[in-house]
Amino acid sequence: MRLRFAPSPTGYPHVGGARTALFNWLLARRSGGAFLLRVEDTDRNRSRPEHVDAILSGLSWLGIGWDEEPVFQADGLDRHRRDALRLLETGRAYRDFTTQAEFAKARDAAVEAGTGTVARLSREMAARVPPDESRRRAEAGEPFAVRFLVPDGTTEWHDLVHGPTRFQNAQIDDFVILRSDGTPTYNLAVVSDDAAMAITHVVRGDDHISNTPKQILLYEALGETVPAFGHLPMILGPDGKRLSKRHGAQAVDAYEDEGILPEAMANFLALLGWSPGSDEELLSREEMVAQFSLERVLKKGAVFDREKLWWMNGQYIARMDPGERAAALRDRLARDGVDSDRVALSREAFERMATALAPRSRTLTEMAAMSRPYIGPVREYDPKAARKAWYRDRGAAVATLSAVRDVLAATPWDADALEAALRTLAAERGIGAGKVFQPLRVALTGLSASPGIFDVLLILGRARSLRRVERAVDYIKTSG
Repeated sequence: MRLRFAPSPTGYPHVGGARTALFNWLLARRSGGAFLLRVEDTDRNRSRPEHVDAILSGLSWLGIGWDEEPVFQADGLDRHRRDALRLLETGRAYRDFTTQAEFAKARDAAVEAGTGTVARLSREMAARVPPDESRRRAEAGEPFAVRFLVPDGTTEWHDLVHGPTRFQNAQIDDFVILRSDGTPTYNLAVVSDDAAMAITHVVRGDDHISNTPKQILLYEALGETVPAFGHLPMILGPDGKRLSKRHGAQAVDAYEDEGILPEAMANFLALLGWSPGSDEELLSREEMVAQFSLERVLKKGAVFDREKLWWMNGQYIARMDPGERAAALRDRLARDGVDSDRVALSREAFERMATALAPRSRTLTEMAAMSRPYIGPVREYDPKAARKAWYRDRGAAVATLSAVRDVLAATPWDADALEAALRTLAAERGIGAGKVFQPLRVALTGLSASPGIFDVLLILGRARSLRRVERAVDYIKTSG
């Protein structure tokens, strides 16, 4: 099997294109075939080099590697023209000297007259020019478009997702394959390129299904082997309508910026319209390759649920190797301009911090934000947390934290010893352990919620913990 992903570099790649690329890649890897990349850059006015770079980097980030060198559609323009002229020479296409204004006028007149379909209007107008006159005008340099002569009958194929599919050719206009400026149209360029690349299977979105009968007719007219076609369901927003920016749809690289892991993103995209046949949702790359098939692709649209993506990403973060997770957090902090190698944490403490924050983090961005109280100073205390933990009884809070400071200074620095010592302190003072832990938590982090208090102490170390407790005592005494 030879499959391809053929994006247009007229914008940044979005989740729909990424899902299409992933499905093609999975099918190629499952079959032991080839996954090829073609950049359809013939629209020179809208194509941008930065969009090409974004396509390549987005696929690489998702772990979707392509076989062979990427193909750029613009490099095949001469072949596209040759194919169009071959169809003209064999009588499968014809010249059309009609201007857009003339066609629009005739179309409007046909609609007003109530003649119904205008599918054959182009042919009718072109037929008014005798063959000899057509040839003479072309040789004289008069511009003309080349239109494909759609045959009578029906065009059918067995869609790999939808099953038997049929179009009445009478409903298909004689479509332009070569514009009057000599540039090919989409359908001709795609067929010419797929044939040249020996593509055996074309798997793409449902929005292309109306192009398929035109392309099948072109394959047959050119004497090329028709590939198998499969059309994937559209990705929908929560309201059941096609996914768009109003649903929060964004370019693939934006998810990377938000701290989504590529493994989680690929897993999430795979389940948009495909079922592995079980309730399992967290699938490794190898499991997806082993289980993927178009037979399990759903015919209806799949809903893009951002909360599900965030949940899934959190699961992947929690399952990471501790060292790998710490490295990922360092990279994320570096993207935010923080040199994690210069923070006041040892490598062991940094890894402990990443592990402690993992259950609370849905994204690496969230983890990086939550790490700030540990890798840098506590610059302020959350007012609500301070009010509840300290200011209901300012004197008791000062006394408790002062006693905590003395205990921390004298206790061996391991979790079991610290827990035993602080629980003993709470019992001696006749208060619940929470009345000790929560004032201490706010003193150490400035927040009302954090990982376990003993993890926090071990992350910060004795010296930093003592300094933070002392600062909190002074703050409570002097603050308004």
